[in-house]
Amino acid sequence: MTATPPTDTGPAPTPTTEPPSPPADRGAWNRWRPLLLRWHFYAGILIGPFILVAAVTGLLYAVIPQVDAAVYRHELTVDHVGTQRIPLGEQIAAARSSHPEGTITAITPATAADDTTRVMLAVDDVPVDHGRTVFVDPYTGEVRGALTTYGQWLPVRAWFDELHRTLHLGEIGRNYSELAASWLWVVALGGLVLWIGYRRRTRKLRRLLVPDRAAPTRQRTLSWHGAVGVWIVVGLIVLAASGLSWSRHAGANIADLRSAMAWTTPSVSTSAVEPDTADTGHDGHDHGGAGGPSSEGDALEGVDAVVRTAQEAGLQGPMNLTPPSEPGAAWVVKENKRDAPTRFDAVAIDSDTHQIVDRVDFAQWPFMAKMTSWAINAHMGVLFGLVNQIVLALLAVGLITVIVRGYLMWWRRRPTRLSHRTLPVAPRRGALTTLKPGEAVAVVVVVAAVGWFVPLFGIPLVVFVVVDALRGLIGSHRNATEVTQ
Repeated sequence: MTATPPTDTGPAPTPTTEPPSPPADRGAWNRWRPLLLRWHFYAGILIGPFILVAAVTGLLYAVIPQVDAAVYRHELTVDHVGTQRIPLGEQIAAARSSHPEGTITAITPATAADDTTRVMLAVDDVPVDHGRTVFVDPYTGEVRGALTTYGQWLPVRAWFDELHRTLHLGEIGRNYSELAASWLWVVALGGLVLWIGYRRRTRKLRRLLVPDRAAPTRQRTLSWHGAVGVWIVVGLIVLAASGLSWSRHAGANIADLRSAMAWTTPSVSTSAVEPDTADTGHDGHDHGGAGGPSSEGDALEGVDAVVRTAQEAGLQGPMNLTPPSEPGAAWVVKENKRDAPTRFDAVAIDSDTHQIVDRVDFAQWPFMAKMTSWAINAHMGVLFGLVNQIVLALLAVGLITVIVRGYLMWWRRRPTRLSHRTLPVAPRRGALTTLKPGEAVAVVVVVAAVGWFVPLFGIPLVVFVVVDALRGLIGSHRNATEVTQ
């Protein structure tokens, strides 16, 4: 038997000592999209009802000024425009003769030819933060009526303002509107980024502002949801920021920030000065001196001279006059033109000498103080008059449709073949783990800082995370139990 020569199979393979090549780095969009999607989903589902209520009440508030003016036309206007107005002091005396209760807090002289003069009183028989306003015919002194007012707002507008801010639930109700404002900008910006990413992925970036009318049902709804959202996103951010500026919790932090950054609205000093030091600048406002009025009658005696001084200093109507609050204090006269171009010049006028002791012009306001004022007036629909109201109404309608379509898309995701699961499935957990470690840390730090500054953003977010983590643990435990059985 002959031996078979061994077959040469080449050198034996040696073990590989090199580590496996790392997986290809995921693109930034693939890393961030899961987190944005999950965030947008939960914010839309859970905070959406609060934003929807704010949008509906805001829509009602936006269209109410004309109704308000029509309802109170008798109080707001005169029957006949005369040729000569009686002195403002006589108009105030007529108001006090008809309504001697309370104390005078402010006076708004008639501006337009057919306007009435308003005399605001602080009284005890009205709701907190409200007052009584007496309306006087500036030509005859006839008292046209008296209404319970909230600042400048008459009863109808004040009722809808309170509905939008608190749902007529008092301080507790303020949390609803602050919650909506705290999350509105998050939902809007997150949705914008997701929509841009979707359009890029589907190669339709040029159709960012246009819906796909011929698409299948869910895609068509999504396209309307995204396109309308792009149209209104800037307005929503302005509404959210301005709403937060006078909110209960975040508003206090914003006020502290504005103070620290010198962004606060400047005001005139009401300290009286000696007649020989009074001028039209700022030098005299820290001086003590002249005795002030001893009674309301004394304080109001020179009101016509105060108005003349303010007009000679360049102030124009509409103006608000605040009487001296105590002996030694000065009158404060402020322009109150809240629409564009805005005028908020203010002067303090000595009640004895009728000379200006301090002045602050709107041009002197810090830029951020001006921006805050403009944003708030735009939020209230007074910055650009009727155009402002129309824009607010369109924003509200657009937001309502975006929210409704969002819920519609959510509902259409539900599994219809499984009877025991009737609700749609949320985006998967673990979205934070798709980020790089540095990115994840940055997200946590930024979100924590924002959550501290805007409490009604941070507190619900913590609740979401805790509940979601518990649901995940319960689900994992249930799956493990089913595997072992």
